[in-house]
Amino acid sequence: MAQLAGVRARWRTEALGEFFCPGCGGDRNYRRQGGRRWLRLLGLPVLPVGDAGTTLQCTACRARYGLDALERPTSGNLLAMLRTAQYAVVLAVLAAGGTSRGAREAALGVVHEAGHSDLDEPQILAALAAMTAADEELGELYGCGSGLAVELHTALEPLAPHLAEPGRERLLTQGAWIALADGPYRPAEQEALRAAGRCLNLSAGRIEATLVAAARTPHS
Repeated sequence: MAQLAGVRARWRTEALGEFFCPGCGGDRNYRRQGGRRWLRLLGLPVLPVGDAGTTLQCTACRARYGLDALERPTSGNLLAMLRTAQYAVVLAVLAAGGTSRGAREAALGVVHEAGHSDLDEPQILAALAAMTAADEELGELYGCGSGLAVELHTALEPLAPHLAEPGRERLLTQGAWIALADGPYRPAEQEALRAAGRCLNLSAGRIEATLVAAARTPHS
């Protein structure tokens, strides 16, 4: 009887996309599919018996996953998030500590290391000036907090769950190198770096240890 009758789902494709497949361990295409369970006799569907839900099917390994699999970014998206985060830290530190020659050179090095090889110093300074001007305007209109602080939250907080602690500390260290390029930390630089550390979900102890370590071993 088990060979004659059974219940199986029938799936319909609702959308296509790319995700990080937990089974394959890499970026793959998926089919988002909704389904219904059917009673089958002799292999033929004869009676619907319930909703099978919505799943993602990897087109490579054919396994099915819940929609929560989309919460993990693809490798390409993760790289883009990391570059955005590095750029946000650069601008925050420059805004806090000024744009001395040493700071500008260190910032340009971090930006290029992040993969923004097409950006030059004037472009970075122009972006900083635009953000600072927007920050002042918003502060006058709405009395809101720093636009650069908002930028840190927007760029760093979504990235933090996907980076191990050493990776998050590395981002903070890169910002510290910029601050230290023209001498010891200024109070405003320390506050900007601590804000970045909090957005990266680092404990207060890890933030302070990272800043101290960066000061002891300056970036060359």
